[in-house]
Amino acid sequence: MDEKPGMNLPVLFKKTVKTYGHCNAMAIVGEVPKTYQEIDRHIRALIAFLEQLGINPGDKVAILSPNMPNWGITYYAITFMGAVAVPLLPDFLPGEIENILNHSESKAIFVSESLSDKVSSIKSDFLKDTVIIDDFLVKKSENSGVFFNPDAEPAREYQVKDDDLASIIYTSGTTGKSKGVMLSHKNICFNALKGKVVQPVDENDRFLSILPLSHTYENTLGLILPMLGGSCIYYIGKSPTPGVLLPALKIVKPTVMLTVPLIIEKIYRTKILPTLTKSWISKALYKIPSVRRVMNRIAGKKLMKTFGGKLHFFGIGGAKLDRNVESFLIEARFPYAIGYGLTETSPLLAGVNPQTIRLESTGPAIEGVQLKINNPDKHTAEGEIWAKGPNVMMGYFKEPLLTKEVITADGWFKTGDLGVFDKDGYLYIKGRIKNIIVGANGENIYPEEIESVINNFPLVNESLVVEKKGKLVALVHFNHEEIEQRYHHLKNHVENYVERKKEESLIEIREYVNKRVNKFSQLQTVIVQPDPFKKTPTHKIKRFLYT
Repeated sequence: MDEKPGMNLPVLFKKTVKTYGHCNAMAIVGEVPKTYQEIDRHIRALIAFLEQLGINPGDKVAILSPNMPNWGITYYAITFMGAVAVPLLPDFLPGEIENILNHSESKAIFVSESLSDKVSSIKSDFLKDTVIIDDFLVKKSENSGVFFNPDAEPAREYQVKDDDLASIIYTSGTTGKSKGVMLSHKNICFNALKGKVVQPVDENDRFLSILPLSHTYENTLGLILPMLGGSCIYYIGKSPTPGVLLPALKIVKPTVMLTVPLIIEKIYRTKILPTLTKSWISKALYKIPSVRRVMNRIAGKKLMKTFGGKLHFFGIGGAKLDRNVESFLIEARFPYAIGYGLTETSPLLAGVNPQTIRLESTGPAIEGVQLKINNPDKHTAEGEIWAKGPNVMMGYFKEPLLTKEVITADGWFKTGDLGVFDKDGYLYIKGRIKNIIVGANGENIYPEEIESVINNFPLVNESLVVEKKGKLVALVHFNHEEIEQRYHHLKNHVENYVERKKEESLIEIREYVNKRVNKFSQLQTVIVQPDPFKKTPTHKIKRFLYT
């Protein structure tokens, strides 16, 4: 699709209402969905409410809430009137929220009842209004007598331009310099439209949304993209724990889901693999390729049933998928697909659908986006991935110098990721450049590749490889429950049996890994990480906290 005027959220939504107005749009699982016509009615009423609060085009309005239909309605209302949405992650701490509200100069915040305590003592010279997003009840306002009227109409019409700022997404809420990514209407709409080229969706599709809408991945591809096709989005209304997710899958029978690697990797390691290798006979059979493929195919059918049986697109993004898990998904014929992108690129840069996957590749650049390897290595052809296209951000909010560091004068965005293309233009990500460890002889060591090997060791939940005094050290967080289940028979005979088993496993892990990696990537030490690693919204470990 060529760039044309009208690549903005209100214009595209108006087209959807005209074409799919009678179709289901959004719902909490188990409740009756609202149609696109009903959502349109709510959006107009909320714009009228925002007018009462004194919100004008260009003003910043924050959203702090778990996923729910009113999240999307609020986001649309803010952006349709030319104001700027500032989505906040539900996991942010009160100090982080205060930092972002002040940095963004947000005049109002829509917060869920469940998270309202986080903003109760916020100090801000800009914040004037606090509204409970569940029912649009005014909790705090400088405008007395303001209330939400579901029948109200906006007092004026708004002309939103394609290049207008739509949203500021904060990649970190930590104190110090916050990094707010400015995304225009064109950035977001272009990316959603091209995502729909990768995987077409229509009014028969049902999305089950489990990632936070405040993250660009879910926001663009899990909110805007389904809207373009008239699809219905279902929200769980709670954290997607197994006890909540499994019943929701049975009810919704989703056709499309967007996830991160951690979810499917955990299912594979804790549910699927132990079942396939529970006895010494099955373990031996599983090592025979032809038998393994049959066993994986059977497991794949069961996995499909677990996800409701109607799934045809299981999108995985946000971090690298483990090779062993991906190999299983291929042999299981599970309809997964990989995508690659960053918040700064709205987010999608490369992607495939389940019919065009290749092991360990994120696929080729999406339509209308250019990708290149800058200054590739003469021997490996690896180098930093640079991107150019209408989806590249406007820049970092209030950070012109930082923006210039990552966007060249001729519009190339430096991703900070190391990659290589194959002969067909499929992209393979090697890792973050800042994560690469340079060995004693100048060789590049990719910690993510070593971690992938460690994470396939039984009893390991997650790991992190770092350099300490010139040596490779692995921090390992064990699956405490798995150890207890496997060695419960020792409980009455060995004091602190779990801790003792962990200590024994450290030596086994080192030997296991060093047999499977090159000589430059050999581990010198493996130590226990007692608590789960702190993670980003897409469940990547915050490495800087441990290096």
